[in-house]
Amino acid sequence: MSDRQGELKIFTGNANRPLADNIVRHLGLTLGQADVGRFSNGEIRVRLEENVRGTDVFIVQPTSTPVNDYLMELLLLIDAARRASARRVTAVVPFYGYARQDRKERGREPISAKLVANLMTTAGARRVLTMDLHAPQLQGFFDIPVDNLQGARILSEAIDKKHLENLMIFSPDAGGVPRARQMAKFLRTPLGFIDKRRPEPNVSEVVNVIGKVRDKTVMIVDDMIDTGGTITMAARAIRELGARAVYAACTHAVFSGRAQAVLSDSVIEEFIVTDTISVQDPPRNTVTISVASLIAEAIMRVHEDLSVSKLFE
Repeated sequence: MSDRQGELKIFTGNANRPLADNIVRHLGLTLGQADVGRFSNGEIRVRLEENVRGTDVFIVQPTSTPVNDYLMELLLLIDAARRASARRVTAVVPFYGYARQDRKERGREPISAKLVANLMTTAGARRVLTMDLHAPQLQGFFDIPVDNLQGARILSEAIDKKHLENLMIFSPDAGGVPRARQMAKFLRTPLGFIDKRRPEPNVSEVVNVIGKVRDKTVMIVDDMIDTGGTITMAARAIRELGARAVYAACTHAVFSGRAQAVLSDSVIEEFIVTDTISVQDPPRNTVTISVASLIAEAIMRVHEDLSVSKLFE
């Protein structure tokens, strides 16, 4: 690390310490010491336990469940580093919570994704490093640079190693087609998608299956699996049309509500997920691959003022 760039330090909260440990191991560093606990009344208590004056600080903290607690930990860690005179503070948020409410679909609703972006900036973040935003246009909600890493290549490599015969990549909705198309291009497979409608949050209905799935091994890919309703309905519809087998892959294993039971009882043979979120009780047949090396490389590129987009060329 050059003297011009200053020292690099990485801290984390309680959201996903194993991922942070893997990131610093790839960088040949040790994780920064921070006390992130609670006061007796439940308020979050944060203190950085080492000097960060003039350093390039990266705070690794996905805003997963419990979202509000982990978001507040992130904001307080950013504020602590800024007030301790860090040269620059970058929020490394592998999973960006509150991303789904990114517009007003009806009257008297907030735009939560924009509010969270404002909170990070106000706390003192000067850059955000994230992965597979639910909607890429969320980058425009920030007035600071945002690097949106793509999990498609890592998932594609994991799928390729399985050597599945007669493979077809499928998107569970029209919005995910660009991601699925990127993976289908990498794997040199046909592409299909589900035409669905969503009458209310966390509820979806399959309208049409676009693509010839008979005798295919179908891999449904998405940015996240939340309650599991969308992907299990899609898998069932695909199997009923004659698919040989159905697999699923996603970047963010949210697995909220009854997801564990719903996904375990589905027709999906295997789930391939990444470790952006720490999952304590995943469904059966879940395979987890790490994104630590990709995030570590992105952190080093940000630290050395190199291009992050080169990672995806």
